[in-house]
Amino acid sequence: MTDYLQSQRASDQLAAEHGIDDPFAAAIRATRMAMIVTDATQADNPIIFANDAFLRLTGYVRSEIIGRNCRFLQGPETDPASVAELRGAIADGEDIAMDILNYRKDGSTFWNALYLSPVRNKQGQIIYFFGSQLDVSDKKRTEDHLRETRSDLEAAVEARTRELTQALEQKTALLHEVDHRVKNNLQLISSLLLLQNRREKEPGVKASLRGILERVNAIATVHRRLFQSADVERFDVSAFVRDLVSDMTGSANREEIRVRLDLERVDVAASKAAPLALVISELFSNALRHAFPDGRPGEILVSITRLNGDFRIEIADDGVGLSETARSSGFGLTIVQLLCQQLKARSETTAADSGTRVVIHLPVNGVHH
Repeated sequence: MTDYLQSQRASDQLAAEHGIDDPFAAAIRATRMAMIVTDATQADNPIIFANDAFLRLTGYVRSEIIGRNCRFLQGPETDPASVAELRGAIADGEDIAMDILNYRKDGSTFWNALYLSPVRNKQGQIIYFFGSQLDVSDKKRTEDHLRETRSDLEAAVEARTRELTQALEQKTALLHEVDHRVKNNLQLISSLLLLQNRREKEPGVKASLRGILERVNAIATVHRRLFQSADVERFDVSAFVRDLVSDMTGSANREEIRVRLDLERVDVAASKAAPLALVISELFSNALRHAFPDGRPGEILVSITRLNGDFRIEIADDGVGLSETARSSGFGLTIVQLLCQQLKARSETTAADSGTRVVIHLPVNGVHH
């Protein structure tokens, strides 16, 4: 009873010093939020007032806490960093709001949403600290559960990502192996065709064998590019064109023919690589073989640009031009037309200022850039 009266006198003293009337002090005592007042003018800043809600929250009786520093609420699992932060705020005379793990009298723990604020007299000296406490254990448990769930989810995503990465690496390795073997087989076929071409005496047959050899080499170049690529799903057309032009001009041994390249980066699906490569190879081969007869010099342009939602592939020369007969019945152009149908592309063959121009319009749909 004496302790209760001491707490009552402290409350009344606070009300008198700070102009707080009795109904307000009564409300503090009666509120369901746990509240305490400590005396900053006494050694160790002891508790001089605690309402009933604080006693219910902590399990102590009033006589066990009045005159004690509130550190008795701390325990083995209380975060030392939080304790240090709390002490620092008290030493600096600053407000502080924090969640801290506290202990009840029976040893059970609860998360305490603590708010501590200094109370100053007219001279600005801190004479009391006012503290409110709120049990937020349920909120903390929910946060911990969400954190564990998120951690489990992140771990599951990471594990699944590793599995998918390994599967992709295995798929890439398998496709590279397939491309490598196809390339080797095509090189073997090329060698057989080249051997047959060298033994053949008939000019017409030699020309046909040379055309087949160029087509096989174009497809071999496709698989070489795919084998070298880190992304087996896409095919870099511009890089292929550089390889193809270098190989074909070197084989033709026509130094008087200049090749000009104007290439934007174009990536197509790997499934489109072979037919598109054959189209470009066929058109460039035609220009190289037929546009400049009898050692005539000239220029061949190979251009890849984007225009009106399509990719525009142009092979143009300033040679002798294409006869109407060759334009309508040439086997090479027939191959080009069939492959364009497969690619859902559109081809246009027109006479240039001098020579021939063939333009392929390839839809962007299914094409990466």
